[in-house]
This record gives sequence, structure tokens and C-alpha cells, in this order.
Amino acid sequence: MARKKEYKEEEVIEKAMHLFWRNGYKNTSMQMLEKEMGINKFSIYASFGNKQGVFLESLKCYKGQVSSMFEKFKKSSDGTADIKQFFYDSVSDLKGSEKGCLLTNTYNEFCTNEDQLVKFQLVSFMDNLKDLFIEKLSMNTSKDEDTILRQANFLLLAKHGLAAAARVNTPQEIEDYIEITFQNI
Repeated sequence: MARKKEYKEEEVIEKAMHLFWRNGYKNTSMQMLEKEMGINKFSIYASFGNKQGVFLESLKCYKGQVSSMFEKFKKSSDGTADIKQFFYDSVSDLKGSEKGCLLTNTYNEFCTNEDQLVKFQLVSFMDNLKDLFIEKLSMNTSKDEDTILRQANFLLLAKHGLAAAARVNTPQEIEDYIEITFQNI
């Protein structure tokens, strides 16, 4: 007879997410996960397969936590002003966090890694964000497709920079960064 789980997967994954967020994937060991999650390695392997499985679930958890900000962004209809507000909202979500954005941190850590499952999660997230930027930029009918694509690429990179800067820069520096980013968009 199988043993009953004495933990909720959502709760232990959220704990793991914060551990990965603080330390990164490479610097997080199974022993650290075991301690942080409050469950033994057998339970981790039984529920999630391995460290990578825990990490992939952690990325899903993070996406779930930022989903309301993305929903607000998707539903907005004021073009470039919506993108700018999204930048401000994303920084607001990071206040009190010295970890930056988990997805940006992961993107930086895995840029040369061959882990296809993690790369797929990151690429799909970035593609979706870029598509949203394109959609909002397209609301300005005076822009041609090439300009819109180039600006979307720029904004995607600017968003990465913003997430990294949020870890160390002052609120005034962050505001200046956002305002200057949008002066010519």
C-alpha cells in the first residue's frame, strides 16, 4: 500500500522556488532542497523525479505568481503606455526582493546550458512577452512592421536589464531607466 503524502506539493514547490531564486539552479543542492522543502529526498524523487523536475515546477510556480500582472498587461489597450506600466508593475513586484526576477536570473544562468526542458520554458516565456510587446506596439498604426519588431526586441532586452538592475539600483535610478527607455518608443 502506498504511503500518503504528508505535504502539499504546491507548498513545497514554493519553498523550492525561493531557494532556487536565492541561489540559482547550479548552486542549489538536493540536500538544500530537502532541508528547505521539509521533505526527504525519496519524497522529492517520488513527486518530482529529480532536481530538474523540482526546478521546472518552481518555474511554473513563479509564472503563476506573476500571472495577474501579465493578465493586467494583456487586457490593457493603451499601447506603449501599457508596456511602460508593465515595466513599473514588474519592478513593483520585485520590491523587497534582492533576488531580481527568477526568469531573468534563470535565463542568465542557462544561456550556455544545454538543458532543453529549461530552455523551452524560458524561450516560450520570452516569446510570449515579445508577442505582447508587438501587440501593444502595433496599436500605433504609424509604425511599420520592421520598426515594431526592432522596438519589441529592444524592449525585451530592456526588460532583462531592468530585472537585473532592480537587484542593486536605487528607486530613482530604476525610474530614470524606465522613463528614458520609453522616450523614443
